Amino acid sequence: MNVQFYPGERRDIVAAWGLLSVAFTFFIIRASPYTLIPRPTVPLSYLATVFGSTLATVGVGFLAHELAHKLTAVRFGQDAVFRADYTMLGLAVVGGLAGFLFAAPGAVHHRGYITPREHGLIAVAGPVVNLALVVGFFPLLFAGGVLGATGQLGVTINGLLAGFNMIPFGPLDGATVRRQWGTAGFAAVFIVCAGTAVASLLFVGFPF
Repeated sequence: MNVQFYPGERRDIVAAWGLLSVAFTFFIIRASPYTLIPRPTVPLSYLATVFGSTLATVGVGFLAHELAHKLTAVRFGQDAVFRADYTMLGLAVVGGLAGFLFAAPGAVHHRGYITPREHGLIAVAGPVVNLALVVGFFPLLFAGGVLGATGQLGVTINGLLAGFNMIPFGPLDGATVRRQWGTAGFAAVFIVCAGTAVASLLFVGFPF
């Protein structure tokens, strides 16, 4: 399979990965015990640990999600390109600083003839990859230390990414799946993704 990256696409992917990781780093630090003390006393080692963990979990979860859309679209003969939304990325960083977060870093746009089944598969590919990452990060939960914390964040973030993107609203993947596959097909995927999101949040949670 010949996967083509269009001018500016690699830049958009790297920028979205980095800025989204920065936004989540700010958000996590705001929610951590260090928010109870003056910001200059936040240890740099803690900041580096959180940023490294978000790059490996939030960043990888986002990157794998979008590349899954792109690769699946290309597999079905589509022209597909990721474009970052720098306005939303900027709002994500500001929101992380303020203690809240809504992440919509961009999207894969594709064109060409496809069947409803193929269109649904392109949409569902992102959440399915996030489910696979939940499984991949899960063994790290038992490692302890920074590695265990990274596994915990990886499970929770990817579980939430899978569940959130399957909401049948607006431009989210769930809306596309429901339109292409109908309510029954959508419900089968949604139950798995939403169930994983709830279980990840309730039984694993955030480490920082």
